[in-house]
Order: sequence, then C-alpha cells, then structure tokens
Amino acid sequence: MTTPPTQPTAQPAALTVSELRPRLGHADVIDVRTPAEYGSGHIPGALNVPLDRLDEALPALRAASSRNPLVAVCASGSRSVTACARLAAAGVPAASLDGGTDAWASGGHRLDRPSDAGRAVWPMERQVRLAAGSLVVLGVLLDLAIPGARVLSLLIGAGLVFSALSNTCGMAVLLSKLPYNRRAGGGMGWDATLRTLADGRTGGGAGA
Repeated sequence: MTTPPTQPTAQPAALTVSELRPRLGHADVIDVRTPAEYGSGHIPGALNVPLDRLDEALPALRAASSRNPLVAVCASGSRSVTACARLAAAGVPAASLDGGTDAWASGGHRLDRPSDAGRAVWPMERQVRLAAGSLVVLGVLLDLAIPGARVLSLLIGAGLVFSALSNTCGMAVLLSKLPYNRRAGGGMGWDATLRTLADGRTGGGAGA
C-alpha cells in the first residue's frame, strides 16, 4: 500500500512593519510577551495576551478574528510565530509581525509604555541568553571541584539545540513564571482585555 505523502506544515502569515502600519486602525494586535515585557514598551493599541495564557483567551480571540484581522507580536517574532501556529490549530487565523517590537522600534516608530507600568525588564530572549550562559559557566567552574559537573553545560547546550530545531524554548517558559515577569505591565487588566477582544474595538492605535 502506498503511503500518501506528508503535507508540509503551513507557515503562519507574516507582515513586515511597513505592511502593519497602515493596518493598525483596522486590525487587532495582540502582544504575546510577558506582562512585564509588555509594560516596557509595546506597539500602540496592542493588547497583552501572554503566550502562556493564549488558550484561556481563545474564545475572545476567535470573536475578534471574525471582525478584524488578528496580528500577533512579540520581541523578535519567534513567540508570535508560535502563537499563530497555536491559533491556527484552534481555527483562529492570525499573522505574525516579522522582527516583532524590535523591528518596529528600529524603524523609528514609537512604543507605548503605560504610565502605571513598573520598572522595565529585559526581553525574554535576552533573559534566556543570560540564564543559559550563566549555567554553562557554572557547569565548567563546578567541574573544577566536582568532576563530572560539566554535564550541566552539556545539557544546556543540548537544550539550546533542541530549542532551535523545534522552535520552542522551555527555558523561556520557566523564566516567564518568575515574579518579575508576571507582575502587571500596566494598562488594562486581563478581564478587560478579554472583554475588549470579545466585544469589539476600533482596531489598533494608529500612532507610529
């Protein structure tokens, strides 16, 4: 019996910064970073729907996507691609912003920062690099006193390889649970965000 060929997994639609700008007034933009990252600066009009709460927001996101195009953003574009894939699996179409808020800011466009936001935190990608690098160095140093401890460095390296191949990051998931990443990022609360998505809005802010 002939096995039917495996269909390639479709990549989420992607928008560039120049493509997103004219659509801000006619699209719902969700920022899937942690609340603290969101509070450090986000695209005008974007609503904070952290990646680890995406499933909880599915009914509201499905309602929003039935009215306006849905665009997911993060710091660099990696987490937003993951978010779009999860949304697509749930039947919710969404596009990802290439380069994320980093590309938006690099293009000279402003980022909003809520007046009640706390101290700015590092982007998650930078936190992951610091944590991974620190653990690698720790493993090497510990090996000087405890032979075999450098296996820690090996495990971290293997984890990073797996992260790249699978386009997932377990370390980022763990770091996102830390209190400083979970603190409120300012702006509207979670319940208000879900109501705004479910009940309708005028689209993202047009400021750039």
